[in-house]
Amino acid sequence: MRKLLIVNADDFGFTRDVNAGIIEAHRNGILTAASLMANGGAFEDAVRLARQTPTLDIGCHLALVQGESVLEPGRPLPATTAALLRALASRRLRLREELAAQIRRVLDAGLKPSHLDTHKHTHLLGPVLEAVASLGQEYGIAWVRAPFDLPARAAAAGASWRTRVSSRGLGLLERRFRTVLSRHGCRAADHFAGFQLTGRLGAAALAALIRSLPPGVTELMCHPGRCGEELRGARTRLKESREAELEALTAPQTRQALEDAGVVLAAYRGFGAG
Repeated sequence: MRKLLIVNADDFGFTRDVNAGIIEAHRNGILTAASLMANGGAFEDAVRLARQTPTLDIGCHLALVQGESVLEPGRPLPATTAALLRALASRRLRLREELAAQIRRVLDAGLKPSHLDTHKHTHLLGPVLEAVASLGQEYGIAWVRAPFDLPARAAAAGASWRTRVSSRGLGLLERRFRTVLSRHGCRAADHFAGFQLTGRLGAAALAALIRSLPPGVTELMCHPGRCGEELRGARTRLKESREAELEALTAPQTRQALEDAGVVLAAYRGFGAG
C-alpha cells in the first residue's frame, strides 16, 4: 500500500496574514489543502485567494467556539468548549442550523469544499459529530477529519505527558467516531497527525514525521501563517509558531524526506466522494 499525505492548514480566513502564509505554504511548499473558516475575519480575502489558487483543495473549518455566528450575525459563539457544552445542554445553540449556515456561506462563495473539520475539534462531541456527519451527507461532502493522532508520535515528538494522555484518550473514541461517519456515508483518512505537534512543528520534527508515516492516507493538520499585525492582535496562542510551521512546510529537507520515504502528496478532492 502506498503512503499518501494530505497536508491541511486550519484557520484559512482567520486573518489576512494567516491567509498569505497558507498560500505561500501551498505554492512554495508541501501544503495541499486548507480548511476555510466561514466566520473568519478575513473570509473574503481567503475566498479571493482560493479562487486565484485552484490547485489548493478547500474544506470547511466549522466553528462552534470563538468568533461570531454565521447563522445570527453579531451573536458571539461560546468562548470555550466548556461553554459550548453548556449551550448544547440547554439547547441555546442551534447546532445543525449554525453548521449548515457556515457550509452554505462557503458554497455561496463559489467554492466546492471537499472535506469538513471543526475548530478545536468540537466534532469529538457526540451531538456535534452527528450534525457534521449528517450535513456532510446532505451536502455531498464525504470526507471528515478523524483527529486521532498516530499513537507512536507522542514520545518521538517530545510531547508533554498531558498531551500524550489526551491523545490516548481520544484514541478510545475512534471506533465509535468512524461508525458514525460510516452510517452517514462519510469517511476519514486512515491516519491523522499534528495534534501533538501544534505550535511546535519545526522542519526537523516534520521530516521525522514524514519518514515514519505508515502505509495508507494520512492527514497532517498544520497552522502556517505570517505573523503580521493582524495576527499579533488576534486572540490565539498560535502566533510566531505559524511562521515556524511555514518555514518547515517550505524547507528543502521536507521535500527530501518525502522522497526518501516514498511519500506522495495528495488532497481530499483527489479521492472523490466515495
